[in-house]
Amino acid sequence: MRNVALSFCLMLAGGAQAQNYVGSEQCTDCHQEEAEAWATSHHALAWTDVDDGALVADFDGTQFSLEGMKVEFGEDAGKYTARVTELDGVTTDYDVHSVVGIEPLQQYLFETEPGRLQSFDVVWDTERKQWYHLYPDQDLPPDDGLHWTGPYKNWNSRCAECHATGFEKSYFPQSRTYSSQQVEIGVGCEACHGPGSAHIDWVNGQGTSENLGPAGFLMNWGKGQTEAEIQQCAGCHSRREAHGDGNPVPGTPFHDAYNLALLRPGSYHPDGQILDEVYVYGSFLQSKMYAQGVGCMNCHEAHSAGLKAEGNGVCTQCHSPAGNPDFPTLTAKEYDTPAHHQHPEGSDGAQCKSCHMIERVYMGVDGRRDHSFRIPRPDLGLGVDACTDCHEDQDQDWAANQIEGWFPDASHRDPHFGTVFKAAFEGRLDSPEGLLAVAMDTSNAGIVRATAAYLLQPFASPDLAQATASLLQDDDPLIRANAAALQRQASPSEQVQRLEPLLSDPLRNVRIAAAKEFLTIPPQALSPQQQTLAGQGMSEWQQAIANRLDFPETHLVLGGMALTLRNAPAAEQAFREVVTLDPQRGEAWPMLVQLAQINRGPDAARMVLSEALNLLPNDPNLQQLSQQLGP
Repeated sequence: MRNVALSFCLMLAGGAQAQNYVGSEQCTDCHQEEAEAWATSHHALAWTDVDDGALVADFDGTQFSLEGMKVEFGEDAGKYTARVTELDGVTTDYDVHSVVGIEPLQQYLFETEPGRLQSFDVVWDTERKQWYHLYPDQDLPPDDGLHWTGPYKNWNSRCAECHATGFEKSYFPQSRTYSSQQVEIGVGCEACHGPGSAHIDWVNGQGTSENLGPAGFLMNWGKGQTEAEIQQCAGCHSRREAHGDGNPVPGTPFHDAYNLALLRPGSYHPDGQILDEVYVYGSFLQSKMYAQGVGCMNCHEAHSAGLKAEGNGVCTQCHSPAGNPDFPTLTAKEYDTPAHHQHPEGSDGAQCKSCHMIERVYMGVDGRRDHSFRIPRPDLGLGVDACTDCHEDQDQDWAANQIEGWFPDASHRDPHFGTVFKAAFEGRLDSPEGLLAVAMDTSNAGIVRATAAYLLQPFASPDLAQATASLLQDDDPLIRANAAALQRQASPSEQVQRLEPLLSDPLRNVRIAAAKEFLTIPPQALSPQQQTLAGQGMSEWQQAIANRLDFPETHLVLGGMALTLRNAPAAEQAFREVVTLDPQRGEAWPMLVQLAQINRGPDAARMVLSEALNLLPNDPNLQQLSQQLGP
């Protein structure tokens, strides 16, 4: 049975009524069709108990080995185990705690300490029916932060909130332990609809609170709710930084709960195509479909999470001679024809997704498609496009010539932000004009403009602060949040005047972004009311940080904040926690050495340096410090 804590509850915003989670099993009697579709979905099977019957791997004495580490999998009377021998020769027996996913791979969780769940790197390929390692090129000893027992593979902090319903992480930084709990493992009914007790009251004729929808739910789905639905899905289907300790209550605006990752190097290609695993939302925000009001439910079934049609059928719901009255700006014409896709009928190239949704494989076997629905632009010469994805023996010049021959009208080959972003990624911009043009162009998607604002930070100046001041009032909260940092070179009075409204912004992520900028504004430059607002924003930021104290990268931020405030002891404490959580964080050790010298003298610095060099003997910054400090 699923782990359902029926007593778990959350208070509504406003505190008028406590809404209890009741568990998905309470929904099935009345909603049988929906429950049946959900029961076999990737949502329902996102996280299951071992005895739920979803485990599919071969645990009958099978073995896996790689570069000195080996695993023997076993099963006895329904108990599944893994005997793991690490690179250091130490062998440990683990019981399989629970199961993650159903296809094309399945992963297994081990409880390495009471309450601490870690996702094991040896996983089961459900198609080839064999074990494989997620990161075969990594040769990691157990003390490496990237090892499966380290902080980056911790289930409580990195994964659970998107694989559970009503999850609370509950990390205790003093002991570095977890007491996590959830209403239900797996993405249940209430993960999307919200706590169900008031809905049951409504069914029984007891009415609902004025804070709830007409059926007693916090989150209402259906016609006219497209943006709210997208944001609800985006909470998990996005690369983002969470501000809370677990699942926000369904219906919470995305930018109240998260800080969305921008189109940064390493995550996206310069033109916004997917590179690393970014989980859809950041891509979809770039699309013309999003701009015209298309939502997740236009293509995906709500409860099975599958597509609404096979093959090109999902696209020809709208892209056809019949069109779709819900989207009147779309030209009604034949798209599913060789005259458009220029490939033989029935071929891979004739599939809409082949040209408009490039695929990248993550976790070894899991293909994910780009949801920016872009027109291929090999003419940009940015190194990646749908054409040369398939035609690996050709180059982008060939692909650009092919497209120009098929579609001589150049209206879809206008200048593109990708060329500016590529130059910025590579440090080749001598002036901010190109990025400024992208940021101020309202025809660009909001995430593109916000990224341009972020990339403008190295060019900060009073003139740039003036030129971008209007972005602080933009309708898009992502733009407002990322424009705040561009005011750093304005005079204190101008900073306060321009940023003060953001301290009262309706969305928390914008308030936090503004509060960060007030950290360096002298208090005497603020009125009492402004000091109060800045303090409130700073409290929200501190609370968000407090929810991420199990992340090494959080303590890098805290160390930087302490340095800004000239608090060297606090900075040393923060950088020490970084290397405690992840000893391989090379950027933290030099700071720790220097802070040890400031706080306790040269001998203390040498001791820290010796500790660092034992772990990272080839680090050039540490070697330079060794020469400076001497024996």
